Amino acid sequence: MFLLFWVVPSWAQSALKGKVKNSKGEAIASVNLSIKDADGNILSYTRTNEKGEFNISTENLDNPTTIELSIIGFEKKIIPLKEFKSNTEITLNESAINLKEVEIKRKPSIYQKGDTLNYRPSDFSGAEDRSIGDVIKKMPGMEVDDKGKISYNGKNISNLYIDKDNLLDDKYGIATKSLNHLAVDKVQVIENDQPIKMLQDKNMSEDVAINLVLKDDARMKLMGDIKAGVGNPEKYDGNANALMFNKKLKFINNLKGNNIGDDPGLDITSYNASEAQRRLDNDKPGTFLSGGAAGVPNLPQNRTLFNQASLINLNNLYKFKEDLQLRVNAAYLYDNRNQDYFKSTETYLPDQTIRFEELQYNSLTPQKLQTNLLLNANAVQHFLNNSFKINYSPFKANTSTQINGIGAFQEITQKPFELSNEFDFRLKTKSSNIIRLYSYVSYANQPEDLTIKPGINEQIFNNGFPYEGLKQQVDLPNWFTNNSVSYGFSSGKFMHTYRSGISYQEQELQSDLYKINGSLTNAGNDFKNRLNWNKAKIYTDVNLEYGGDSFKTTLNLPLNYVNIHYFDQAKGLDKNLDRFFFNPTFGLRLKVGNGKELTGSYAYRNQLGGLNDVYEGGILRNYRSLFANDAPLSETASQSASLNFNLKKPIQMFFLNGGISYMHNEMNTISSSIITETLQQRIVLPLINQMKSFSTNWGASKYVLPIRSTFSAGYSLSYSEFEQLQNNQLLPYESIGNNYKAGIETKLAKNLSFSHESTWSVNNNRLVNGSNLKTVFKQSRHQSRISYLTMKSLYLQFKSDYIQTIQVNQENINYVFADFSARYRVVKYKTDLEFTLQNIGNIKQFDANILTANAFTQGQYSIPGRIAMLKATFNF
Repeated sequence: MFLLFWVVPSWAQSALKGKVKNSKGEAIASVNLSIKDADGNILSYTRTNEKGEFNISTENLDNPTTIELSIIGFEKKIIPLKEFKSNTEITLNESAINLKEVEIKRKPSIYQKGDTLNYRPSDFSGAEDRSIGDVIKKMPGMEVDDKGKISYNGKNISNLYIDKDNLLDDKYGIATKSLNHLAVDKVQVIENDQPIKMLQDKNMSEDVAINLVLKDDARMKLMGDIKAGVGNPEKYDGNANALMFNKKLKFINNLKGNNIGDDPGLDITSYNASEAQRRLDNDKPGTFLSGGAAGVPNLPQNRTLFNQASLINLNNLYKFKEDLQLRVNAAYLYDNRNQDYFKSTETYLPDQTIRFEELQYNSLTPQKLQTNLLLNANAVQHFLNNSFKINYSPFKANTSTQINGIGAFQEITQKPFELSNEFDFRLKTKSSNIIRLYSYVSYANQPEDLTIKPGINEQIFNNGFPYEGLKQQVDLPNWFTNNSVSYGFSSGKFMHTYRSGISYQEQELQSDLYKINGSLTNAGNDFKNRLNWNKAKIYTDVNLEYGGDSFKTTLNLPLNYVNIHYFDQAKGLDKNLDRFFFNPTFGLRLKVGNGKELTGSYAYRNQLGGLNDVYEGGILRNYRSLFANDAPLSETASQSASLNFNLKKPIQMFFLNGGISYMHNEMNTISSSIITETLQQRIVLPLINQMKSFSTNWGASKYVLPIRSTFSAGYSLSYSEFEQLQNNQLLPYESIGNNYKAGIETKLAKNLSFSHESTWSVNNNRLVNGSNLKTVFKQSRHQSRISYLTMKSLYLQFKSDYIQTIQVNQENINYVFADFSARYRVVKYKTDLEFTLQNIGNIKQFDANILTANAFTQGQYSIPGRIAMLKATFNF
């Protein structure tokens, strides 16, 4: 028989307990205790209670070595953990404090360190603020739109990190809403963000990211809140957040549900989705069928949305070690929405005006299931990133409509599904060159179904005879893969990257239109598609980069061979296309002074259309839109150029950005529309046409410290020339848009704050052929908020929103919305009690005008009236 003995170190226990006293044996309260590793990093933190007692956990700590005790008036004591005995008494010796004359130098509210700009949130926050998103809105140089998208000095951020970890990619709305601003020590803007460590010594990135640096105590505990609210008429609002941000584990997990017009789907919205899709180069069509709705009015969503929504949103990051982590993001959204509206549309042509009226009652059920399993290894010598995603977004809509007084019912079902995996591996060789292997594979399917009753447009679909209805079915399986290998090396200030790869896309459009007359009867070959689409691309490119601290330039020289084969045997369609493309791009960045930067770019691109441009069988997209094609594959040659100026003065807290851009496109096809009072038929025809556009935009913001105010202003101009083919007439149009904005965030007194933002837009569209066909549309909006802290824990807020729309030969449209809220904080129980009154004026209908090149739409929308809510939020 053998007995095995081992020694357990004291720090291996689940908790360390003890008591701190002075030399007289008296307990010392509020002593700071921290467990540190060998590098001095804090792994766990606590304070002694009134009796001088402490209890600090040591679970899941990475190599703790010492426990440190400190408090003003006593000597600091450091005890190696291997010598610490639990339940012991620790004595601190008093130390004399020699008070010398000192000059306190406080860091400014904004300061620059390298490529990182640091904001101190406490200098911009007020009693009315809860989340870090509320505070970011007030920071000079920052802008946050109604959906939570953040931009810095005119440029959208690419990522939002939390203590340098990427927990959410660009779906960061949940972080800015749920993370309390009191937990954030600094908001860092990282210019030229390069998260891949092996590339940081030769960084040519132009991305801008935000990093939230947390306070020490925020890293040591579970944080969050639980909210429950009820209101009238029959309203509810519930929310639960759990947040953890320690060294090994980070998570933001959320469960919410409401019927007060708050869209939880914004929490799982990708703010840079278009850039990601362009990078993947997978140009699959979107959904084909729609309800033909008039969109939503230009109002905050909580003023327009009749919903009953719920969301579970889980985001967890596990760090096995400093350069290896596993991230799991999973979310499911379920929503029921109702939308009622009336719209009247006038389409202006040189010899006629086509009028169309529609009344709709919509019941919508959007759902979203999103999952992402990501493994990341990010070291100086190697990099691995593998992302496996599943996305499923079923959608159902039931619509009752009247079209020019004729009633109809429409039902839509869509079930888009996508499965993908993206693999990216990089290795740094002994000579510091970089080898990269990349592979992306995806499968997608989007079955769609549309039923319309009774039958519409009998002359087109049923030889002039009445019939029961129509059923449109569409399916589009899609396979896509993109694979490449690249080799990069540097020489002095030069960096060269050579890449070769191949991509392949396979799609099959299957669509049928059926007439309903007791049974389903195929509407004929003119409304059927069995289109097979195969696209192969072989590409190679050379990317040359040169730069130093004040000058950087990039030149990309890609050469692509593209083969496209598409065929539909029933249509006698069989086309094969081969193209070689050279699409160079050039970029320049130049620092022209302290805080001043010029950037410029030029690009020449050849682009080919997709399956959406070549199917010949008609697809009934909704009750009044029939689409088909009768043209070769569309080809576009485009040139674009831009020049931008950026100025930042952190000490003066002043930011300025501006730029101009120009684009010229030449296309070989044009979309031709035949518009009547009951149907819009669209067919793509071969016709060379051009589009030109020019734009300029400017923005500025300044924080004035003595009055604690942020002032902002902006201006943008857009000009475009293009052609439309409508009712067999080729019509050249000119469009000009001017937009102005100005705002202020200020402290009127210690407990009184005020904000105001005004926007003004003027849009002009005219037909360029000597006719008097012209439309002018003007709109102004003025949003104000005043907040008052009446006593230590009672906070009052009043908001107003004034909107005016001016249309030539139409009455002006004016609306004033007002909201009120009162919040009382019960400090003892860490609970906020809140009363809100939204839409005090009980406005239940909103009129909105929508202007396009030669069409004017007047919409009348039913919106929620007055909503009163009582809410309780417990914070932990």
